[in-house]
Amino acid sequence: MSVTELPGDRPAESAAAPDTARPARRLTPFAAMLTRLHFYAGILVAPFLLIAAVTGLAYTITPQLDQALYGNQLTVAAVGDQPRPLAEQVTAARTAHPDGTLAAVSPGTGDKTTQVVFSLEELGEKQHTVYVDPYTGEVKGQLTTWFGSTPATTWLDDLHRNLHLGDLGRHYSEIAASWLWVLVLGGVILWWRQRSATRARARHLLVPDLSVRKGVRRTRGWHATTGVWLAVGLLFLSATGLTWSRYAGANFGTGLDALRAGTPEVSTAVDGTPPTTGGGEHQHGGPTSGAADNPATYDKVLATARDAGLSGPVEISPAGEPGTAWTVTQVDNTWPVAKDRIAVDPAAGLVTARSDFADWPLLAQLSSLGIQAHMGLLFGPLNQILLAALALGLLCVIVWGYRMWWQRRPTRADRRAPLGAPPARGGARGLRWWVLLAGVPVTVAVGWALPWFGVTLLGFLIVDVILGTIARRRRPAVPVSPAPAGR
Repeated sequence: MSVTELPGDRPAESAAAPDTARPARRLTPFAAMLTRLHFYAGILVAPFLLIAAVTGLAYTITPQLDQALYGNQLTVAAVGDQPRPLAEQVTAARTAHPDGTLAAVSPGTGDKTTQVVFSLEELGEKQHTVYVDPYTGEVKGQLTTWFGSTPATTWLDDLHRNLHLGDLGRHYSEIAASWLWVLVLGGVILWWRQRSATRARARHLLVPDLSVRKGVRRTRGWHATTGVWLAVGLLFLSATGLTWSRYAGANFGTGLDALRAGTPEVSTAVDGTPPTTGGGEHQHGGPTSGAADNPATYDKVLATARDAGLSGPVEISPAGEPGTAWTVTQVDNTWPVAKDRIAVDPAAGLVTARSDFADWPLLAQLSSLGIQAHMGLLFGPLNQILLAALALGLLCVIVWGYRMWWQRRPTRADRRAPLGAPPARGGARGLRWWVLLAGVPVTVAVGWALPWFGVTLLGFLIVDVILGTIARRRRPAVPVSPAPAGR
């Protein structure tokens, strides 16, 4: 039976179908198993994907939303010829915000304001950011930020990432990302198998068959061909989303560390000894004392960074402990990115350590670039448009999937049902032994690396076995006719 002719595919019209209809092609065991997995995963995981697509679509407009809501704080009305000294800008920010520890300064470039970040214990991971006009020294405003993100962007980021439910909410997005690649690859394989059955239909792999005017076949054509067009982008979103998920992301980080492919740290020890703590890209730790209290030090450190070749927007972070170096990080996330980092001894004005993006391990580079693309930053407005198209396309694919489930419901008086029947079980029993021998450990390994995939897959299997057992027990026994007398 072909993918387009599963049990229940022909609801209303099947009763009147002529006897001369073309017989259905029988599915191979692998295709039967994949069809059932795709069906159940699509029905049960699609709600998580639906939420991720809607919240992700909302997040794509954050640059424009920030400009509309906070344009007065983020940008200046007129670009001057020469910015004021950082010491003057930091002093103005400290006067406007006398509380907290000065954690970082991002000098304004072009029409961007200077951002002076203060850490307060009661804010946790969040900070207070004071925005200063770099050309006049005027304080433009203050916002509560999260690693540089405005309140609106932070709110939408939390909505997309955890539905404002904290660690509990992060499970939804990890389930969505863990199953998205399975649904995409499985759907593409099933559609390719069905379309390649005849050369005449092969062209409909990328174009829906518009000769079918209505019914489940037409809906499936739009569902499948749209999924094929979106496949590469959806696989990218799945992979990059998993890299910073709660459990799979932790396993990914462990794997990078084992391969020595993580983001390099920059030693802040002025004597060149290795760092004792991580040096992530967004470390807004508070300095303890010393040079951080002297605003003039920021000009000295910035001048050293510019002499060292760190152009464009940068972030200056004071030393976290007395006698250690400051760090200066390029923060240009638009292609071609600028993400070099240096450590600077503020007393001597010398570079004590350096980490250039070009020298990062390839996996670390790809991970960093992938995250920026996932957030819609890497290619500017074009990146936002592509992400919005992926989100809208995924929403259409999900809606068409549920519509097929509805269209496949039996409508005859003696078989009426509210929804379509699932594909027949038993495909796995028909697989060759060597397929099972190779497939089971691979599935277990993937389930270990992606824990929410493994847990939900196991749940699907348990429920399926229980339902199958119940169905067999309810099935009436077939009476056996007695043998004719004399035989």
